[in-house]
Amino acid sequence: MRFAPPVPILRMFDLDKAKDFYVGFLGFEVDWEHRFEPDMPVYMQVSRGDCRIHLSEHHGDGTPGTVIRVEMPDDGELESYQQALRASGYKYYRPDWQDQEWGCREMTVQDPFGNRITFYRNLPK
Repeated sequence: MRFAPPVPILRMFDLDKAKDFYVGFLGFEVDWEHRFEPDMPVYMQVSRGDCRIHLSEHHGDGTPGTVIRVEMPDDGELESYQQALRASGYKYYRPDWQDQEWGCREMTVQDPFGNRITFYRNLPK
């Protein structure tokens, strides 16, 4: 039996702010957007590499303040990503990474809707 990675659904309230953060800052791509009608809420998927996240304006989809973890297993990727984010010029965030006592290096960012994404890698033992 094989399972694919879960796809979290994060609540958002403003499509332009979501795109500015996820696409403009984090470097994800919009894979698709769906609305039942032009004036209805949007439901969309963004991705970067194998990481996929669904973002929804629909009431009841996700809860603001959700926390997800995204593993970056290769040495140096987390640090390179952190440097790229800091150099991006995004005015709302200058993330740093932190080594945790449980053996992970982590970098956490918070989107405009209160959701947190922790990018991490396990440190050698």
